[in-house]
Amino acid sequence: MHVLIATDGSQQSLEAARFLRELANADTVTEVTVLAVVSPLAAVPFASDSEGAESIDDMSFRRSAERATEALADELRDWGPTVHTQVNGGSPSTEIVKMAAALNVGLIVLANSGTRAEAVLMGSVAHRVMSHAACPVLVVRPGAKPRRRR
Repeated sequence: MHVLIATDGSQQSLEAARFLRELANADTVTEVTVLAVVSPLAAVPFASDSEGAESIDDMSFRRSAERATEALADELRDWGPTVHTQVNGGSPSTEIVKMAAALNVGLIVLANSGTRAEAVLMGSVAHRVMSHAACPVLVVRPGAKPRRRR
């Protein structure tokens, strides 16, 4: 089975890939494509883009997306399946669904760190992908946050 993992460069995306690795049998998963989508009208940096950047000129959305896909791919390279990386431009949910159809993937994996309120107000990439994908979608939520000591 071919699996598509979407990343936005966040720690949650990396955790989603690790979750897949723990959950799925490497004999069943034959290929993995790691996809990052850069909005052509991006007004804010990619999740990992501002780390270490001193000015806006130091930031490149595409370069950051490429680094994010490679970092996630590195987590999976010794697992067994062949790992590919891809950076597309466009709407994240649309590009994820289109790429899944083009590659005939059997599973889409993505992280969801937004709150329910954000999903209602702005929409959610995960919700849109689940609504439009022709294959199963695994949405990995972040783990519980540690409680403050009193």
